[in-house]
Amino acid sequence: MTATGHAVIGTVIAAKVADPALAIPLAILSHIVADYFPHWDIGIARAKKTQREFFAMGFYDVSIGFVLSYLLIQFFFPKTDLSYAFIMIIAAQFFDWITAPYLFFNWNFPPFIWFYKFQKKFDRPLDMPWGMIGQVAVLAALVLLAINL
Repeated sequence: MTATGHAVIGTVIAAKVADPALAIPLAILSHIVADYFPHWDIGIARAKKTQREFFAMGFYDVSIGFVLSYLLIQFFFPKTDLSYAFIMIIAAQFFDWITAPYLFFNWNFPPFIWFYKFQKKFDRPLDMPWGMIGQVAVLAALVLLAINL
């Protein structure tokens, strides 16, 4: 799933789960569940991208995720503390952050390689357009459910 997708999930967790002792593990586990759902992300066809393109796509993905999360909080979850939401977003993206040195800087040593291999066990990539369509549908359903609870 994109970093944006994980950010949306982290935002919903922040909005609906007030206890950080429960919310942080839930956000981390949400990454596994979300990546198990067939999805598109910037890593698909990575071999065809230059390192610069891959890095730029990652930067934009993370940036869009934070902006979208901020907008969700402002318009739909205004009682959610922004710093708490930031922590949940980072927790929901944890596996992507911990594998970033391996992916972007070729740090092929522990612990980065361990987390990369672990993450690949539950990653279910699906190319465009269906990988993005499915992801957007699931995230929209999650946000709508959270708004109505």
